[in-house]
Amino acid sequence: MVLRTRKAPMNFTTMAQLDVPQGRNGKHKQVVTKILSDLDQLPVGSALKVPLAELAASKERVRSALNRATHKGARHVSTASDATFLYVWNEAE
Repeated sequence: MVLRTRKAPMNFTTMAQLDVPQGRNGKHKQVVTKILSDLDQLPVGSALKVPLAELAASKERVRSALNRATHKGARHVSTASDATFLYVWNEAE
């Protein structure tokens, strides 16, 4: 007696792994990129004032995305906020 195994049909299409897009452009990439660019030009002892009304997402989500980006880049940044602004500055080394 010979047992035959049948493969289940594929549920999704396939593609070459080389053609898979690499990198992640998350929802907050644009604002985080702007903040990091401004931090690069920020004088010591100054902080950025990012208006919360201009953020597409909540300050918590933007702060989390910024935290991930700064840790990935081995940067030391601090944040604070009030009802109107998210404040961001480079930590003293």
